[in-house]
Amino acid sequence: MSSNQLKPELVFHYFSEICKIPRPSKKEGKIIAYIIDFAQKHNLEYRKDDAGNILVRKPASAGYENKQAVVLQSHLDMVCEKNSDINHDFNNDPIQTYTDGEWLKAKGTTLGADDGIGIAAQLAILASSDIEHGPLECLFTVDEETGLTGAFEMGSGFFNSKILLNLDSEDEGELFIGCAGGIDTVATFAYEPDRVPSDFVAMKLIVKGLLGGHSGDDIDKHRANSIKLINRFLWKGTQLFDLRLANLDGGNLRNAIPREASAIFTIHKDDKAQLILSFENIRTEIYNEWRDAEPNLEITIEDSPLPDFVIDEPTHFDLLNSLYACPHGVIAMSRQLKGLVETSTNLASVKFIQDNQILVTTSQRSAVESAKHDISNMVESVFRLANANIQHSDGYPGWAPNTNSQILEITKASYKRLFKVEPVVRAIHAGLECGLFLKKYPELDMISFGPTIKGAHSPDERLHIPSTQKFWDLLLDVLKNIPENK
Repeated sequence: MSSNQLKPELVFHYFSEICKIPRPSKKEGKIIAYIIDFAQKHNLEYRKDDAGNILVRKPASAGYENKQAVVLQSHLDMVCEKNSDINHDFNNDPIQTYTDGEWLKAKGTTLGADDGIGIAAQLAILASSDIEHGPLECLFTVDEETGLTGAFEMGSGFFNSKILLNLDSEDEGELFIGCAGGIDTVATFAYEPDRVPSDFVAMKLIVKGLLGGHSGDDIDKHRANSIKLINRFLWKGTQLFDLRLANLDGGNLRNAIPREASAIFTIHKDDKAQLILSFENIRTEIYNEWRDAEPNLEITIEDSPLPDFVIDEPTHFDLLNSLYACPHGVIAMSRQLKGLVETSTNLASVKFIQDNQILVTTSQRSAVESAKHDISNMVESVFRLANANIQHSDGYPGWAPNTNSQILEITKASYKRLFKVEPVVRAIHAGLECGLFLKKYPELDMISFGPTIKGAHSPDERLHIPSTQKFWDLLLDVLKNIPENK
Protein backbone atom coordinates (compact mmCIF):
# COMPACT_ATOMS: atom_id res chain seq x y z
CA MET A 1 0.00 0.00 0.00
CA SER A 2 1.39 3.38 -0.99
CA SER A 3 -0.10 5.74 1.57
CA ASN A 4 0.67 8.85 -0.51
CA GLN A 5 -1.90 7.70 -3.07
CA LEU A 6 -4.69 7.43 -0.51
CA LYS A 7 -6.55 10.20 1.29
CA PRO A 8 -6.28 11.26 4.06
CA GLU A 9 -2.54 10.74 3.60
CA LEU A 10 -1.51 10.91 7.27
CA VAL A 11 -4.13 8.39 8.34
CA PHE A 12 -3.15 5.94 5.61
CA HIS A 13 0.52 6.49 6.37
CA TYR A 14 -0.04 5.22 9.89
CA PHE A 15 -2.37 2.46 8.75
CA SER A 16 0.40 1.27 6.44
CA GLU A 17 2.80 1.28 9.39
CA ILE A 18 0.30 -0.67 11.53
CA CYS A 19 -0.14 -3.32 8.80
CA LYS A 20 3.58 -4.13 9.11
CA ILE A 21 3.19 -4.98 12.82
CA PRO A 22 1.73 -8.36 13.87
CA ARG A 23 -1.05 -7.82 16.41
CA PRO A 24 -3.15 -10.93 17.05
CA SER A 25 -5.40 -10.85 20.09
CA LYS A 26 -3.45 -11.55 23.29
CA LYS A 27 -0.18 -11.00 21.38
CA GLU A 28 -0.16 -7.21 21.10
CA GLY A 29 3.37 -6.75 22.45
CA LYS A 30 4.82 -5.44 19.18
CA ILE A 31 2.10 -2.87 18.58
CA ILE A 32 2.25 -1.79 22.25
CA ALA A 33 6.00 -1.20 21.85
CA TYR A 34 5.31 0.79 18.67
CA ILE A 35 2.76 3.05 20.43
CA ILE A 36 5.14 3.69 23.34
CA ASP A 37 8.02 4.48 20.96
CA PHE A 38 5.69 6.81 19.03
CA ALA A 39 4.74 8.66 22.23
CA GLN A 40 8.38 9.05 23.24
CA LYS A 41 9.44 10.34 19.80
CA HIS A 42 6.65 12.95 19.90
CA ASN A 43 7.35 13.94 23.52
CA LEU A 44 3.87 12.92 24.62
CA GLU A 45 2.88 11.78 28.10
CA TYR A 46 1.79 8.15 28.19
CA ARG A 47 0.93 5.41 30.65
CA LYS A 48 0.49 1.65 30.42
CA ASP A 49 -1.54 -0.49 32.80
CA ASP A 50 -1.00 -4.10 33.83
CA ALA A 51 -3.38 -5.38 31.14
CA GLY A 52 -1.37 -3.69 28.40
CA ASN A 53 -3.74 -0.80 27.67
CA ILE A 54 -1.96 2.39 26.60
CA LEU A 55 -3.09 5.98 27.20
CA VAL A 56 -1.34 8.82 25.38
CA ARG A 57 -2.09 12.45 26.29
CA LYS A 58 -1.70 15.51 24.08
CA PRO A 59 -2.18 19.10 25.29
CA ALA A 60 -4.78 21.34 23.70
CA SER A 61 -3.85 23.32 20.61
CA ALA A 62 -3.49 27.09 21.02
CA GLY A 63 -6.80 28.75 21.83
CA TYR A 64 -8.53 25.49 22.76
CA GLU A 65 -7.14 25.08 26.28
CA ASN A 66 -10.53 25.58 27.92
CA LYS A 67 -12.31 22.91 25.88
CA GLN A 68 -13.62 19.84 27.67
CA ALA A 69 -11.18 16.94 27.47
CA VAL A 70 -11.96 14.11 25.05
CA VAL A 71 -10.71 10.52 24.96
CA LEU A 72 -10.46 8.80 21.58
CA GLN A 73 -10.55 5.01 21.79
CA SER A 74 -9.74 2.04 19.57
CA HIS A 75 -8.45 -1.48 20.16
CA LEU A 76 -4.98 -2.72 19.24
CA ASP A 77 -5.72 -6.33 18.31
CA MET A 78 -7.14 -7.70 15.07
CA VAL A 79 -9.01 -10.83 14.04
CA CYS A 80 -6.57 -13.20 12.32
CA GLU A 81 -8.42 -15.15 9.63
CA LYS A 82 -7.05 -16.38 6.31
CA ASN A 83 -8.12 -18.55 3.42
CA SER A 84 -6.90 -22.13 3.74
CA ASP A 85 -4.74 -21.86 0.62
CA ILE A 86 -2.84 -18.81 1.92
CA ASN A 87 0.52 -19.23 3.68
CA HIS A 88 0.54 -16.47 6.29
CA ASP A 89 1.91 -16.36 9.85
CA PHE A 90 -0.05 -13.73 11.76
CA ASN A 91 2.54 -13.77 14.56
CA ASN A 92 5.33 -12.61 12.26
CA ASP A 93 4.17 -11.63 8.77
CA PRO A 94 2.93 -8.17 7.73
CA ILE A 95 -0.52 -7.79 6.19
CA GLN A 96 -0.21 -7.52 2.42
CA THR A 97 -2.62 -4.84 1.17
CA TYR A 98 -3.76 -3.69 -2.24
CA THR A 99 -6.37 -1.34 -3.70
CA ASP A 100 -9.32 -2.51 -5.76
CA GLY A 101 -11.17 0.52 -7.06
CA GLU A 102 -12.46 2.41 -4.03
CA TRP A 103 -11.55 -0.39 -1.61
CA LEU A 104 -8.43 -1.33 0.31
CA LYS A 105 -8.10 -5.10 0.75
CA ALA A 106 -5.64 -7.72 2.00
CA LYS A 107 -4.26 -10.67 0.03
CA GLY A 108 -6.17 -13.67 1.40
CA THR A 109 -6.26 -12.52 5.03
CA THR A 110 -8.19 -10.17 7.24
CA LEU A 111 -7.13 -6.57 6.63
CA GLY A 112 -7.17 -5.39 10.24
CA ALA A 113 -9.00 -2.14 9.46
CA ASP A 114 -11.09 -3.32 12.41
CA ASP A 115 -9.74 -1.47 14.35
CA GLY A 116 -6.45 -0.50 12.73
CA ILE A 117 -8.02 2.47 10.99
CA GLY A 118 -9.10 3.81 14.40
CA ILE A 119 -5.54 3.45 15.69
CA ALA A 120 -4.23 5.21 12.59
CA ALA A 121 -6.61 8.15 13.06
CA GLN A 122 -5.51 8.55 16.67
CA LEU A 123 -1.82 8.48 15.72
CA ALA A 124 -2.42 10.98 12.93
CA ILE A 125 -4.01 13.42 15.38
CA LEU A 126 -1.27 12.89 17.95
CA ALA A 127 1.45 13.49 15.34
CA SER A 128 -0.13 16.54 13.71
CA SER A 129 0.73 20.12 14.65
CA ASP A 130 -2.14 21.88 12.86
CA ILE A 131 -5.30 20.12 14.09
CA GLU A 132 -7.56 22.14 16.37
CA HIS A 133 -8.58 20.30 19.52
CA GLY A 134 -8.89 20.64 23.26
CA PRO A 135 -7.07 18.45 25.82
CA LEU A 136 -6.84 15.02 24.26
CA GLU A 137 -6.42 11.49 25.53
CA CYS A 138 -5.94 8.53 23.18
CA LEU A 139 -6.82 5.15 24.64
CA PHE A 140 -5.57 1.96 22.97
CA THR A 141 -7.04 -1.22 24.48
CA VAL A 142 -5.88 -4.81 24.16
CA ASP A 143 -7.65 -8.08 23.38
CA GLU A 144 -11.00 -6.65 22.37
CA GLU A 145 -11.75 -9.35 19.82
CA THR A 146 -11.47 -12.46 21.98
CA GLY A 147 -12.75 -11.26 25.33
CA LEU A 148 -12.71 -7.45 25.81
CA THR A 149 -9.89 -8.16 28.25
CA GLY A 150 -8.37 -4.68 28.14
CA ALA A 151 -11.68 -2.96 28.87
CA PHE A 152 -12.50 -5.51 31.60
CA GLU A 153 -9.18 -5.06 33.41
CA MET A 154 -8.72 -1.31 33.00
CA GLY A 155 -8.98 0.61 36.26
CA SER A 156 -11.61 3.29 36.84
CA GLY A 157 -9.01 6.09 37.01
CA PHE A 158 -7.01 5.27 33.89
CA PHE A 159 -8.29 8.29 31.89
CA ASN A 160 -9.85 11.59 32.94
CA SER A 161 -12.11 12.70 30.09
CA LYS A 162 -15.90 12.74 30.38
CA ILE A 163 -16.44 12.50 26.61
CA LEU A 164 -15.44 9.35 24.71
CA LEU A 165 -15.30 8.89 20.94
CA ASN A 166 -15.12 5.21 20.08
CA LEU A 167 -13.56 4.72 16.63
CA ASP A 168 -14.61 1.10 16.15
CA SER A 169 -17.73 1.34 14.00
CA GLU A 170 -17.95 0.17 10.40
CA ASP A 171 -20.71 2.10 8.63
CA GLU A 172 -19.97 5.65 7.51
CA GLY A 173 -23.00 7.87 7.80
CA GLU A 174 -24.24 6.06 10.90
CA LEU A 175 -23.67 7.21 14.47
CA PHE A 176 -23.88 4.52 17.12
CA ILE A 177 -25.18 5.23 20.60
CA GLY A 178 -25.73 1.68 21.88
CA CYS A 179 -24.54 -1.90 21.46
CA ALA A 180 -25.40 -5.43 22.46
CA GLY A 181 -24.01 -7.31 25.41
CA GLY A 182 -22.61 -10.78 24.97
CA ILE A 183 -21.70 -14.08 26.58
CA ASP A 184 -19.94 -17.24 25.36
CA THR A 185 -21.23 -20.75 25.92
CA VAL A 186 -18.63 -23.50 25.51
CA ALA A 187 -19.41 -27.22 25.41
CA THR A 188 -16.78 -29.92 25.90
CA PHE A 189 -17.28 -33.55 24.89
CA ALA A 190 -15.02 -36.31 26.23
CA TYR A 191 -14.65 -39.28 23.89
CA GLU A 192 -13.02 -42.69 23.93
CA PRO A 193 -10.86 -43.48 20.90
CA ASP A 194 -12.02 -46.66 19.14
CA ARG A 195 -10.01 -48.69 16.68
CA VAL A 196 -10.87 -48.25 13.02
CA PRO A 197 -13.13 -51.15 11.98
CA SER A 198 -11.66 -53.64 9.55
CA ASP A 199 -12.48 -53.28 5.84
CA PHE A 200 -13.20 -49.58 6.38
CA VAL A 201 -11.82 -46.73 4.28
CA ALA A 202 -11.38 -43.08 5.22
CA MET A 203 -12.75 -40.02 3.48
CA LYS A 204 -12.40 -36.26 3.98
CA LEU A 205 -15.28 -33.84 3.57
CA ILE A 206 -14.48 -30.15 3.01
CA VAL A 207 -16.71 -27.06 3.07
CA LYS A 208 -15.14 -23.74 2.02
CA GLY A 209 -15.75 -20.52 0.13
CA LEU A 210 -18.39 -19.11 2.48
CA LEU A 211 -18.65 -15.40 3.15
CA GLY A 212 -18.48 -15.73 6.93
CA GLY A 213 -18.21 -12.32 8.57
CA HIS A 214 -18.78 -10.65 11.91
CA SER A 215 -21.07 -12.62 14.20
CA GLY A 216 -22.78 -9.42 15.32
CA ASP A 217 -22.78 -7.11 12.33
CA ASP A 218 -23.39 -9.82 9.70
CA ILE A 219 -25.58 -12.30 11.59
CA ASP A 220 -28.74 -10.96 9.91
CA LYS A 221 -27.39 -11.33 6.36
CA HIS A 222 -28.49 -14.97 5.96
CA ARG A 223 -25.02 -16.41 5.46
CA ALA A 224 -24.28 -20.11 5.69
CA ASN A 225 -22.43 -21.66 8.64
CA SER A 226 -19.76 -24.16 7.55
CA ILE A 227 -20.24 -26.25 10.71
CA LYS A 228 -23.96 -26.55 10.10
CA LEU A 229 -23.43 -27.55 6.47
CA ILE A 230 -20.79 -30.19 7.13
CA ASN A 231 -22.72 -31.59 10.07
CA ARG A 232 -25.80 -31.92 7.88
CA PHE A 233 -23.97 -34.40 5.67
CA LEU A 234 -22.35 -36.25 8.58
CA TRP A 235 -25.69 -36.58 10.36
CA LYS A 236 -27.44 -37.87 7.24
CA GLY A 237 -24.56 -40.21 6.45
CA THR A 238 -24.77 -41.64 9.95
CA GLN A 239 -28.46 -42.46 9.44
CA LEU A 240 -27.76 -44.31 6.18
CA PHE A 241 -24.39 -45.98 6.77
CA ASP A 242 -22.01 -47.10 9.48
CA LEU A 243 -20.16 -43.78 9.33
CA ARG A 244 -17.61 -43.21 12.11
CA LEU A 245 -16.16 -39.77 12.79
CA ALA A 246 -12.41 -39.34 13.35
CA ASN A 247 -12.07 -35.56 13.26
CA LEU A 248 -14.17 -32.44 12.79
CA ASP A 249 -12.60 -28.99 12.46
CA GLY A 250 -14.71 -25.93 11.73
CA GLY A 251 -14.47 -22.20 12.37
CA ASN A 252 -11.90 -20.41 14.51
CA LEU A 253 -13.15 -17.39 16.42
CA ARG A 254 -16.11 -16.89 18.74
CA ASN A 255 -17.08 -13.65 16.98
CA ALA A 256 -16.79 -14.84 13.38
CA ILE A 257 -19.37 -16.82 11.41
CA PRO A 258 -17.44 -19.97 10.40
CA ARG A 259 -16.44 -20.01 6.72
CA GLU A 260 -14.60 -23.33 6.41
CA ALA A 261 -14.88 -26.80 7.92
CA SER A 262 -13.48 -30.25 7.30
CA ALA A 263 -14.22 -33.74 8.63
CA ILE A 264 -12.45 -37.09 8.41
CA PHE A 265 -14.60 -40.19 8.79
CA THR A 266 -14.51 -43.89 8.00
CA ILE A 267 -17.02 -46.08 6.20
CA HIS A 268 -17.12 -49.69 5.08
CA LYS A 269 -15.51 -50.06 1.69
CA ASP A 270 -18.63 -51.68 0.27
CA ASP A 271 -20.69 -48.57 1.13
CA LYS A 272 -18.31 -46.04 -0.40
CA ALA A 273 -19.98 -45.77 -3.80
CA GLN A 274 -23.44 -45.39 -2.28
CA LEU A 275 -22.17 -42.81 0.20
CA ILE A 276 -20.67 -40.72 -2.60
CA LEU A 277 -24.00 -40.85 -4.42
CA SER A 278 -25.75 -39.70 -1.26
CA PHE A 279 -23.17 -36.93 -0.89
CA GLU A 280 -23.86 -35.72 -4.43
CA ASN A 281 -27.58 -35.52 -3.69
CA ILE A 282 -27.11 -33.57 -0.47
CA ARG A 283 -24.56 -31.28 -2.09
CA THR A 284 -27.02 -30.46 -4.88
CA GLU A 285 -29.69 -29.67 -2.27
CA ILE A 286 -27.33 -27.33 -0.39
CA TYR A 287 -26.11 -25.59 -3.54
CA ASN A 288 -29.70 -24.94 -4.58
CA GLU A 289 -30.58 -23.56 -1.15
CA TRP A 290 -27.56 -21.24 -0.94
CA ARG A 291 -26.81 -20.32 -4.55
CA ASP A 292 -27.89 -16.69 -4.11
CA ALA A 293 -26.47 -16.03 -0.62
CA GLU A 294 -23.24 -18.04 -0.99
CA PRO A 295 -22.11 -17.94 -4.64
CA ASN A 296 -18.58 -19.22 -3.87
CA LEU A 297 -19.60 -22.19 -1.72
CA GLU A 298 -17.59 -25.36 -2.40
CA ILE A 299 -18.29 -28.79 -0.91
CA THR A 300 -15.93 -31.63 -1.85
CA ILE A 301 -15.24 -35.18 -0.76
CA GLU A 302 -11.99 -37.09 -1.27
CA ASP A 303 -10.10 -40.15 -0.12
CA SER A 304 -8.06 -39.81 3.05
CA PRO A 305 -5.43 -41.94 4.82
CA LEU A 306 -6.89 -44.14 7.55
CA PRO A 307 -6.92 -42.26 10.88
CA ASP A 308 -5.38 -43.67 14.04
CA PHE A 309 -8.82 -43.93 15.66
CA VAL A 310 -12.49 -42.99 15.45
CA ILE A 311 -14.50 -41.60 18.34
CA ASP A 312 -16.81 -43.87 20.32
CA GLU A 313 -20.35 -44.24 19.01
CA PRO A 314 -22.22 -42.56 21.89
CA THR A 315 -20.08 -39.41 21.59
CA HIS A 316 -20.38 -39.53 17.80
CA PHE A 317 -24.18 -39.42 18.04
CA ASP A 318 -24.20 -36.86 20.87
CA LEU A 319 -21.93 -34.48 18.95
CA LEU A 320 -23.73 -34.65 15.61
CA ASN A 321 -27.21 -34.47 17.14
CA SER A 322 -26.34 -31.47 19.30
CA LEU A 323 -24.66 -29.59 16.45
CA TYR A 324 -27.77 -30.16 14.35
CA ALA A 325 -30.06 -28.95 17.14
CA CYS A 326 -27.92 -26.02 18.29
CA PRO A 327 -29.55 -22.72 17.30
CA HIS A 328 -27.60 -20.35 15.09
CA GLY A 329 -28.48 -16.91 13.73
CA VAL A 330 -31.05 -14.24 14.60
CA ILE A 331 -33.33 -15.13 17.50
CA ALA A 332 -35.25 -11.86 17.86
CA MET A 333 -35.46 -8.41 16.26
CA SER A 334 -35.77 -5.22 18.28
CA ARG A 335 -39.23 -3.78 18.76
CA GLN A 336 -37.77 -0.38 19.73
CA LEU A 337 -35.29 0.21 16.88
CA LYS A 338 -36.48 -0.93 13.45
CA GLY A 339 -34.04 -3.19 11.65
CA LEU A 340 -31.85 -3.86 14.70
CA VAL A 341 -31.14 -7.43 15.71
CA GLU A 342 -31.99 -7.75 19.38
CA THR A 343 -30.79 -11.29 20.15
CA SER A 344 -28.65 -13.78 18.24
CA THR A 345 -26.35 -16.76 18.69
CA ASN A 346 -23.32 -17.93 16.71
CA LEU A 347 -22.20 -21.56 16.46
CA ALA A 348 -18.59 -20.49 16.08
CA SER A 349 -16.17 -23.41 16.12
CA VAL A 350 -15.62 -27.12 16.69
CA LYS A 351 -12.12 -28.36 17.56
CA PHE A 352 -10.63 -31.70 18.58
CA ILE A 353 -8.27 -30.79 21.42
CA GLN A 354 -5.95 -32.56 23.84
CA ASP A 355 -6.95 -35.31 26.27
CA ASN A 356 -9.57 -36.83 23.96
CA GLN A 357 -11.88 -33.83 24.08
CA ILE A 358 -13.95 -31.94 21.54
CA LEU A 359 -14.49 -28.21 22.14
CA VAL A 360 -17.59 -26.48 20.74
CA THR A 361 -17.61 -22.69 21.06
CA THR A 362 -20.73 -20.57 20.72
CA SER A 363 -21.39 -16.88 21.34
CA GLN A 364 -24.64 -15.13 22.24
CA ARG A 365 -25.51 -11.42 21.94
CA SER A 366 -28.49 -9.34 22.99
CA ALA A 367 -29.45 -5.76 23.66
CA VAL A 368 -31.60 -7.11 26.51
CA GLU A 369 -29.63 -8.55 29.43
CA SER A 370 -32.24 -11.13 30.38
CA ALA A 371 -32.60 -12.28 26.75
CA LYS A 372 -28.81 -12.70 26.52
CA HIS A 373 -28.91 -15.18 29.39
CA ASP A 374 -32.05 -16.84 28.05
CA ILE A 375 -30.48 -17.70 24.70
CA SER A 376 -27.26 -18.86 26.39
CA ASN A 377 -29.39 -21.18 28.55
CA MET A 378 -31.11 -22.48 25.41
CA VAL A 379 -27.74 -23.35 23.88
CA GLU A 380 -26.60 -24.89 27.17
CA SER A 381 -29.69 -27.11 27.33
CA VAL A 382 -29.00 -28.54 23.86
CA PHE A 383 -25.49 -29.60 24.79
CA ARG A 384 -26.50 -30.82 28.25
CA LEU A 385 -28.94 -33.20 26.59
CA ALA A 386 -25.93 -34.47 24.62
CA ASN A 387 -23.92 -35.14 27.83
CA ALA A 388 -21.43 -32.33 27.29
CA ASN A 389 -19.79 -30.26 30.01
CA ILE A 390 -20.84 -26.58 29.80
CA GLN A 391 -19.06 -23.39 30.74
CA HIS A 392 -20.13 -19.76 30.29
CA SER A 393 -17.84 -16.76 30.05
CA ASP A 394 -18.35 -13.84 32.41
CA GLY A 395 -20.00 -11.96 29.56
CA TYR A 396 -20.00 -8.24 29.01
CA PRO A 397 -22.72 -5.59 29.36
CA GLY A 398 -24.48 -3.79 26.57
CA TRP A 399 -24.49 -0.04 26.10
CA ALA A 400 -27.97 1.41 26.56
CA PRO A 401 -28.71 4.25 24.07
CA ASN A 402 -28.87 7.81 25.42
CA THR A 403 -30.85 9.89 22.94
CA ASN A 404 -30.23 13.03 25.06
CA SER A 405 -26.46 12.77 24.67
CA GLN A 406 -24.62 16.08 24.16
CA ILE A 407 -21.85 14.49 22.08
CA LEU A 408 -24.55 12.94 19.88
CA GLU A 409 -25.99 16.38 19.14
CA ILE A 410 -22.52 17.80 18.44
CA THR A 411 -21.66 14.93 16.07
CA LYS A 412 -25.00 15.12 14.27
CA ALA A 413 -24.53 18.86 13.74
CA SER A 414 -20.98 18.33 12.43
CA TYR A 415 -22.13 15.63 10.03
CA LYS A 416 -24.99 17.72 8.66
CA ARG A 417 -22.74 20.79 8.32
CA LEU A 418 -20.05 18.86 6.46
CA PHE A 419 -22.11 16.58 4.22
CA LYS A 420 -25.52 18.32 3.99
CA VAL A 421 -27.47 15.22 5.07
CA GLU A 422 -28.69 13.87 8.38
CA PRO A 423 -26.72 10.91 9.72
CA VAL A 424 -28.49 7.75 10.82
CA VAL A 425 -28.49 7.33 14.61
CA ARG A 426 -28.73 3.74 15.77
CA ALA A 427 -27.48 0.98 18.02
CA ILE A 428 -25.30 -1.88 16.80
CA HIS A 429 -25.72 -5.60 17.43
CA ALA A 430 -21.97 -6.07 17.66
CA GLY A 431 -20.25 -5.71 21.00
CA LEU A 432 -18.28 -2.54 21.71
CA GLU A 433 -16.14 -1.78 24.74
CA CYS A 434 -18.39 1.19 25.55
CA GLY A 435 -20.65 -0.82 27.87
CA LEU A 436 -17.68 -1.72 30.05
CA PHE A 437 -16.38 1.85 30.04
CA LEU A 438 -19.77 3.14 31.13
CA LYS A 439 -19.83 0.68 34.00
CA LYS A 440 -16.55 2.08 35.33
CA TYR A 441 -17.11 5.71 34.27
CA PRO A 442 -20.86 6.31 34.74
CA GLU A 443 -20.61 9.99 33.76
CA LEU A 444 -19.20 9.25 30.30
CA ASP A 445 -20.94 10.73 27.28
CA MET A 446 -20.12 8.44 24.35
CA ILE A 447 -20.59 7.98 20.64
CA SER A 448 -19.09 5.58 18.10
CA PHE A 449 -18.45 6.18 14.40
CA GLY A 450 -16.03 5.13 11.70
CA PRO A 451 -15.50 4.57 7.98
CA THR A 452 -17.22 1.80 6.03
CA ILE A 453 -15.66 -1.63 6.52
CA LYS A 454 -17.20 -4.68 4.87
CA GLY A 455 -16.50 -8.35 5.57
CA ALA A 456 -14.90 -7.77 8.97
CA HIS A 457 -13.55 -10.90 10.68
CA SER A 458 -13.06 -12.62 7.32
CA PRO A 459 -10.49 -12.53 4.49
CA ASP A 460 -13.06 -10.53 2.53
CA GLU A 461 -12.55 -7.58 4.90
CA ARG A 462 -12.20 -4.34 2.96
CA LEU A 463 -12.02 -0.65 3.82
CA HIS A 464 -13.87 1.93 1.72
CA ILE A 465 -11.30 4.61 0.94
CA PRO A 466 -13.61 7.60 0.23
CA SER A 467 -15.53 6.96 3.46
CA THR A 468 -12.24 7.11 5.37
CA GLN A 469 -11.82 10.72 4.28
CA LYS A 470 -15.36 11.49 5.48
CA PHE A 471 -14.69 9.74 8.79
CA TRP A 472 -11.54 11.83 9.23
CA ASP A 473 -13.28 15.09 8.34
CA LEU A 474 -16.06 14.33 10.80
CA LEU A 475 -13.65 13.43 13.59
CA LEU A 476 -11.71 16.67 13.20
CA ASP A 477 -14.87 18.79 13.06
CA VAL A 478 -16.27 17.15 16.19
CA LEU A 479 -13.02 17.81 18.08
CA LYS A 480 -13.08 21.45 16.94
CA ASN A 481 -16.64 21.88 18.24
CA ILE A 482 -16.37 20.26 21.65
CA PRO A 483 -17.87 22.73 24.20
CA GLU A 484 -15.81 24.60 26.73
CA ASN A 485 -15.70 23.74 30.40
CA LYS A 486 -18.49 25.29 32.39
